[in-house]
Amino acid sequence: MSDETIKDEEQLEAVEAATTDSVEETDEEVAEEAEPTLEEQLAAAEAKAKENLDGWQRARAEFANARKRFDKQRLDSRMNALVEMAGKLLPVIDDFDLAFQNVPEEIAKSDWYGGLELIPRKLNTILEGIGIERIEAIGQPFDPNMHNAIMQEESADHDSDTVIKEFQAGYKIGERVVRPSVVVVAA
Repeated sequence: MSDETIKDEEQLEAVEAATTDSVEETDEEVAEEAEPTLEEQLAAAEAKAKENLDGWQRARAEFANARKRFDKQRLDSRMNALVEMAGKLLPVIDDFDLAFQNVPEEIAKSDWYGGLELIPRKLNTILEGIGIERIEAIGQPFDPNMHNAIMQEESADHDSDTVIKEFQAGYKIGERVVRPSVVVVAA
């Protein structure tokens, strides 16, 4: 055999060996990729569990926040409905109060007048039943959140900034003023 043939055979053997080694390495790599170890499987499962727990906790928090928002909106809607209803009933009570202040003496002594006096009382009882109460004004210190002062009067009997007269009753529900009292304040 000639030197060239021997070199060709050696090169062929080297190529075959390299090919065989890379095929074996590729087979080992595929085997390793196809079958992760138990540690790798455990790590992947723990990562997936943590991801699922985080997602569940976020969803639970979002649900709790949505429930709180819904409850607040429901309470606000109820409060607004009560205030609107009271706003429509208060002028009726005002009209009764004004009428009763100007009733002639002979009518005030009749039996049917006593029945008429029950109507505004019943309206006030209904308002109190839903949480709407009259603002006490006379004798109280002036509070611009509760009272609407239309004038000041000199008074020797009262301290300065004390409500001495009430022209129109005010009403509130909880701490929310439905309508401020229209008052006169001592100077």
